[in-house]
Amino acid sequence: MITIKHRFLDHPINPKTETLIIGTFNPETPDNDAEFFYGRSRNYLWRLLPLAFGKPDLKGASKQEKLDFIEEHKIDLVDLIEEIQIEKGQEANYYDGYIDNKVTKWKNIIALIDTLPKLKRVCFTRKTFSDIPNMKKHLIEIQSHCNNKGIEFQSLTTPSRFYREDKQTEWTNFLLNDNR
Repeated sequence: MITIKHRFLDHPINPKTETLIIGTFNPETPDNDAEFFYGRSRNYLWRLLPLAFGKPDLKGASKQEKLDFIEEHKIDLVDLIEEIQIEKGQEANYYDGYIDNKVTKWKNIIALIDTLPKLKRVCFTRKTFSDIPNMKKHLIEIQSHCNNKGIEFQSLTTPSRFYREDKQTEWTNFLLNDNR
């Protein structure tokens, strides 16, 4: 078995965050060319976010440009999983259904939420949970905690694979709620 840590484990969450975007896992492996969260070629988060605010597409932009954007818009990014243990040869298997039962260390998202006094909304970058029962359990707890604190929680269509107008509308509506 091989232990793989999250690539951006040391990313500090801005205490002024109003919108927290939760993903699953970004592995620290040689095949992963993501320079920052959602940075792989088939992910469109960096198009969805700026277009929601009427800004230019940041897909392919530098990490610093992305950091500047999320700071300006009080958005931050975190993943549910800090570490997994997998079979040799599976290092490039990013499928959530595979990773779900390989987790050796979960991120304490609830404790993180409690450090963000300005937090208004939290989203998870996936709508379906049938193949991720362990992640689903954690997300139900996070959603319940958000509900108890009066923080909006929503599962959104994944930003990966393709870009579509209906996906943009969904993300824009979530991001701009209370910001119009």
